[in-house]
Amino acid sequence: MSGTDSPETINTPTPAAAEPAPAPVDALVAAKKEAADHYDRYLRSVADLENFRRRTVREKDELRQYAAGRVLEDLLPVLDNLALGLAATKQPAADLKALAGGVDLVLAQLKAALANHGLKEIDPVGQPFDANLHEALSAQPCADLAEGSVMTVVRTGYSLNGRLLRPAAVVVSSGSAKPADAKP
Repeated sequence: MSGTDSPETINTPTPAAAEPAPAPVDALVAAKKEAADHYDRYLRSVADLENFRRRTVREKDELRQYAAGRVLEDLLPVLDNLALGLAATKQPAADLKALAGGVDLVLAQLKAALANHGLKEIDPVGQPFDANLHEALSAQPCADLAEGSVMTVVRTGYSLNGRLLRPAAVVVSSGSAKPADAKP
């Protein structure tokens, strides 16, 4: 053995080679495993998203189907009272004033039930005409109201929780009647 071939120098690893670089095959296996993990997470995310979409569609359909339930429950007493009123009209000695009073009460009950669910009447008599809330059917002269004010409501308008359902059909004042001009 020569002095350069001593066992100490041959077996002693150099500091740079203390950790051998991973073999290209090991790096490829690790990259494939990581890619498979990412793909698995991707598939699970896609499946979760699809399940969420289906659940949302199902819940939306159920809400639409049963949303009117509370309103209808509040309207059932109105139906009962209308049936009682109709039965009272068929009695031989039916009192017309009492029946009219009963119908007024049922109408008030119906309006209260609908108001509890956000329905509001638009009754603009005496107020300025607003094209966003009113539909002008005609204009008539009126000495009591300023020009452009609502004189009469022909058909009541309604809004639901601030959103217009139907505009009020109104007659608008065109101001006081003007005398006919004298012919020159």
